[in-house]
Amino acid sequence: MGDLNVIPVLKSTDLRQYTQQLFHDVEALEAMTSRGMIEEGVHRMGAEQELCLIDKHGGPVPVAEKMLSEIDDPHFTTELARFNLEINLDPLELYGDCFAKLEKDLGQLLRRCQQAGELHYCTPLLTGILPTLRSKDLDLKSMTNRQRYGALNQAILAMRKSAQQFHIQGTDELYTSSDSVMFESCNTSFQIHYQAGAIDFASYYNWAQTIAGPVLAACTNAPLFLGKRLWSETRIALFQQATDTRGYHDELRHTKPRVFFGDQWMNGDVTDFIKKDLSTYRPLVYVEGIPNSMEQLSNGIVPELKAFSLFNGTIYRWNRPCYGITHGIPHLRIENRYLPSGPTVVDEVANTVFWVGLMSGLPESYLQMKKEMDFHDVKSNFIKAARHGLETSFAWMGGKYDAKDLILEELMPIARQGLSGLKIDQPDVQKYLEIIENRVDQLKTGSIWITNSYNALIKKYPVNTALSAITLGILNRQQQHLPVHQWTELTEEVNDGPYNYSRVEQIMSKELYTVFEEDHIDLVPNIMKWNQVRHMLVENRAGELVGLVTLGRLGKYYSEVKDAEPVMVKQVMINRVITVHPETSTLDAINLMQEKRIGCLPVLNHHHKLVGVLTEKDLLPVAASYLRIEKDQ
Repeated sequence: MGDLNVIPVLKSTDLRQYTQQLFHDVEALEAMTSRGMIEEGVHRMGAEQELCLIDKHGGPVPVAEKMLSEIDDPHFTTELARFNLEINLDPLELYGDCFAKLEKDLGQLLRRCQQAGELHYCTPLLTGILPTLRSKDLDLKSMTNRQRYGALNQAILAMRKSAQQFHIQGTDELYTSSDSVMFESCNTSFQIHYQAGAIDFASYYNWAQTIAGPVLAACTNAPLFLGKRLWSETRIALFQQATDTRGYHDELRHTKPRVFFGDQWMNGDVTDFIKKDLSTYRPLVYVEGIPNSMEQLSNGIVPELKAFSLFNGTIYRWNRPCYGITHGIPHLRIENRYLPSGPTVVDEVANTVFWVGLMSGLPESYLQMKKEMDFHDVKSNFIKAARHGLETSFAWMGGKYDAKDLILEELMPIARQGLSGLKIDQPDVQKYLEIIENRVDQLKTGSIWITNSYNALIKKYPVNTALSAITLGILNRQQQHLPVHQWTELTEEVNDGPYNYSRVEQIMSKELYTVFEEDHIDLVPNIMKWNQVRHMLVENRAGELVGLVTLGRLGKYYSEVKDAEPVMVKQVMINRVITVHPETSTLDAINLMQEKRIGCLPVLNHHHKLVGVLTEKDLLPVAASYLRIEKDQ
């Protein structure tokens, strides 16, 4: 959607006008394909780097628009959230030292970003999902102030008609909701473009789909979201749910999501594929004043196909067909959208080399892959790889392989052959593919490093301290330019300072024990005893906090009880309960507990729902942290 001033499609007149523009673009592409105008036989790649901006504690910093004015470079552009930026790298011909140049160009652009960030007390970070993101970072206040983002949000909400529910099951379980598309902004990727000719486009696209699962398994880097251990590449599930416009009735009729891997092989040429998308998806946004592409073609002008490009930009296929113009010549390319940002620049370039090598090395024996593999297996491979990474078992050409054997024994030789055919400098091929081989052989992807480090840290520290430590640990290792398979796991490298305890949400207990107001009172002391808690929260059937039972209140009741008549919790509980919000400062909460002489503060979100509880026990790590700092000084 780039520079276009897009408008949400909300009226039928808008839809009719835009649909006519789309018809012209499809007709023009069909004509260019049939006339042999699409560039053939040229090997070229492009890349897009998405990144996060973080402060000295690892938290997101919403200064992207200010950063752009400081950087003043057309390679840089905004992303959906104010704490993200995107770098568009120059296309490169696939020969010689192109991959070394890609690493050099990206490194230089990131250094420019880092220099500009120093003025705003932030630094760029490459990671699939920023571990320190909180729900409050994902509201509309964090959306970049560009018309296209607001229009997209408005269009998706108009189709969805309700808040989006998120449910992702991994080691932990995420269940939450959002009333905007801002959860999409959590996903930061390194997108690669591979140019393919029109004649063999379907074969290359089907091959890109086939290799997606094992390639992703070798590159996962996003296992955490909102403090939950979810998929090896959580971006895959999160992105689909964030942009889903379907309701329950749509799922019953098998309506496709807008983030989509696919459900069948590409047949025919690229225009047949595009026609299928136009038949399946409704336009979300449009733009006025797009020229008639057929008239341009008749006048000898190569059309930009702006209507199609805009529409295609709202269909988030993990392998997306794209159209473009280079040096006045139209071309087609396949955009790989599933690879995550990070863990380092050299890891990203290694991922690129592996994928480009595979794409270029498409064996003739695999040109009939549709006869060798069922598309269901291809899609299943991709989803399993996103869930399990290098622990995935793959279906492959009639056999079964674990990830390590498939990548190292079957795919790596194909990648080497493909790179040899492109005449890539051999030392570069060896350097980058060895990174993939070592990563896979040693089972050391970014996801594995993050998960192992997190598991070690949460045994000793609160969740938010662990998330901050992991984020800063990633940054430190990125700045050392070490590929992820050489990273040492994080066990003690923790900045356990006041920042990690400054807000109630960082230290509150989230494992809550509650009773209903109409429950029998004898249930309360038993739950307290079994779980060693001193306060019992009382909810109504709507999930709203209505009371609190303390040990003191229980002692008073049992000392005064005269009969055996059943007594409900609501007859004993405290009705007027003092509460705080997750964003309340810890110091304010301590002062409130001292002032009111209470040992418990239930924590309610802005929807008045119970999300945690702060007790005197939760304050012990705060005291320990401050005492350690005092001792060190």
